[in-house]
Amino acid sequence: MSSRKRIVVLGSSGSIGGQTLDVVRRHADRLEVVGLALGTRVDALEAQVREFGVLHAAVGDESLREAPAARSLAAHLALAGDAENAATLGFGQDAVVDLVRLSEADVVVNALVGAAGLRASYETLRAGKVLALANKESLVVGGDLIMPLAAQVDAQRRANGLAPKTGPAGALMPIDSEHGAIYQCLLGERADEVTRLWVTASGGPFRGRTKEELVDITPAQALAHPTWNMGAKISIDSSTLMNKGLEVIEAHHLFDMPYDRIEVVVQPQSAIHSMVEFSDGSVKAHLGTTDMRIPIQFALSYPDRWDAPVRPMDFRTLGSLEFAAPDTDTFRCLALAREAGRAGGTLPCVMNAANEIAVAAFLAERCAYLDIAGCVEAVMEAHEARPVESLEQLEETDGWARRTADAWINAR
Repeated sequence: MSSRKRIVVLGSSGSIGGQTLDVVRRHADRLEVVGLALGTRVDALEAQVREFGVLHAAVGDESLREAPAARSLAAHLALAGDAENAATLGFGQDAVVDLVRLSEADVVVNALVGAAGLRASYETLRAGKVLALANKESLVVGGDLIMPLAAQVDAQRRANGLAPKTGPAGALMPIDSEHGAIYQCLLGERADEVTRLWVTASGGPFRGRTKEELVDITPAQALAHPTWNMGAKISIDSSTLMNKGLEVIEAHHLFDMPYDRIEVVVQPQSAIHSMVEFSDGSVKAHLGTTDMRIPIQFALSYPDRWDAPVRPMDFRTLGSLEFAAPDTDTFRCLALAREAGRAGGTLPCVMNAANEIAVAAFLAERCAYLDIAGCVEAVMEAHEARPVESLEQLEETDGWARRTADAWINAR
């Protein structure tokens, strides 16, 4: 058996997927990629398959099956496999999810964007694999289903001697600056002594602006994040503060924390990635360079810490640290996400789906920037929340919310 952790990367051409592969390059003696999946960029997938010697790949867009790039990739994999280790290449969302069940995989990095990542997270844990989670929607939409599964895998890991002697068993590792920070601040601490989680926010590119000043915002302006290099959808969410709203819901599920004990604070330098406050008034803060390879690497190395993937922060040149309360009147999405989280059930699913449709419409210049929050609020008001029962129920609810959001945008 290989001494390296064997990983599947879903969303390998995106920002998180690409940085995950950077971590693998740096620690090739500890990590091995056994499966790769992405949405449409088949040429990029072939380059990754060749570089990392991967035998199992999937493309989310089924219509690309007969594309020249797909035929090239299929030809390469046909030669790369053998009788004992047959290579596979699948197309469609089911093929992407199938990779999480590879018998040789230890860890699945879920860097898929949007609600499509929920089923992959669910099936990863059902298969007893470690889930390194960068897909926010998995917990926002399906936290009521995902967290009980993670607890079962944690129990299995402890029973099989795979868990660390102390600390969390590690079945679900957050790949997120904020939640990775909270996770590390909680190590070695008692849950009953935690009084508050502080989720930090950069404030996005429009920090300090009024609602009137946001009326004519363009996609290019909203994509220009001041401190982080992220994909388009996440960048827009960061600018509206929806990203923080999603992270509050995630934190509620990940750390079993009531919403009234999760606060958001604007920290423009993005040097403090989040904080944990304790019953005696002490606060632990996680600081570091603004580079996602740090939380990605920790999610893969836990419980160990490996050599830093980036230059460490020099506190002598950091300068000042600023803090401010978020402006939830101007940036309504944060308040809407909190409302959805508190209501629970299927409302977070509806909120998330409406936001995805509205963000896509804004990027396509089909609606105005402020219409994103307007659309989310309208679709939430049209929904009667129900307890979460199954993935199928959530998929049906997601579809309804998307149709309703699209109709709202078309009526503008």
